[in-house]
Amino acid sequence: MDYTFLQQYWWFLVSLLGAILVFLLFVQGANSMVFSLGSNEQERRLIINSTGRKWEFTFTTLVTFGGAFFASFPLFYSTSFGGAYWLWMLILFSFVLQAVSYEFQNKLGNLLGTRTFQWFLVLNGILGPLLLGGAVATFFNGSNFIISKENLINEFASPVISTWANASHGLDALLDPWNLVLGIAVFFLARILGILYIMNNIDDEIIRSRGSVRLIGTSVPFVLLFVAFLVHVITKDGYAYDPATGMISLEAYKYLYNFLDMWYLLALLLVGVVLVLYGIIRTIVSRSYIGGIWPAGIGTVFTVLALLLCAGWNNTAYYPSNADLQSSLTIANSCSSYFTLNTMAIVSLLIPFVLAYIVYAWWSIDKKKLDKHELETDESY
Repeated sequence: MDYTFLQQYWWFLVSLLGAILVFLLFVQGANSMVFSLGSNEQERRLIINSTGRKWEFTFTTLVTFGGAFFASFPLFYSTSFGGAYWLWMLILFSFVLQAVSYEFQNKLGNLLGTRTFQWFLVLNGILGPLLLGGAVATFFNGSNFIISKENLINEFASPVISTWANASHGLDALLDPWNLVLGIAVFFLARILGILYIMNNIDDEIIRSRGSVRLIGTSVPFVLLFVAFLVHVITKDGYAYDPATGMISLEAYKYLYNFLDMWYLLALLLVGVVLVLYGIIRTIVSRSYIGGIWPAGIGTVFTVLALLLCAGWNNTAYYPSNADLQSSLTIANSCSSYFTLNTMAIVSLLIPFVLAYIVYAWWSIDKKKLDKHELETDESY
């Protein structure tokens, strides 16, 4: 395993974690529709009890995603997480708010009331996917930062090598309309996955019927926004990296050429889109079909994985700088040392065993569909 292979390998693992995280946002999507899918307190508690069994998967994946980025691409971590900290702090705050809401909404002595914590879950369901989608869009549209590695050897300069070019510290990402387009698309995707998950996990015909209706109104804006963003990506100028000189330049249709050069990513993207549409359409047209979360979920992982790999592979700057083009980050100029990547690659061989445990835990939790009798148990939220 040479250095280049390890860089490509770790970008794949980070991208895979990001893709799985987007799928697991079904928890946020379902929570954002607590008052839409549940018409009374009993139905709302049933929905929250269903998502409450899975929210830790999402939170753990978010933390692992950040940890993997820190270990494998530390310059990105220090630049984005350190420079755009207001954006990431809002994301983290919304997820902490979610954890607190699950824990305390029905506790004795709750001064805020159950309804307040339910609205906190709705807030996380809106902000989480929206902000994460906007953050991912910066991989294609760029951010405002400057890298000055010479500061490390300049005794008169600050040893900080990455700085944000303005005082917004990441909030400026929300001023780019195309970042908002993807953010809103991810928000609607999370709602779609949330509806499909609730229909599959809760044995209640009223909630399933209501979810099928809501699915139509949620899917239309998602498809329109996602197609618009995808067309924008494949027609815009991309950020090409010359491995011989280290120079970064704008290249017309860079991401389109990436998909054509790496045809397997294009195939993965198309299969993913088809699976998502299949899960949605079959659920809408068949009243007895409740398994849409699985083709749509797998399709989501495939689609997001293809997009993230397209953003970093094939000599592409995955984190472009709009303030200084040559400060843009690539998997070559922002990664850890060979020793670190190689050591972590050996540890990563344990990942299949971890995934197997997650699948088993998921299966154990969902062996029995939830119903209104669930609310009578001590484990209900």
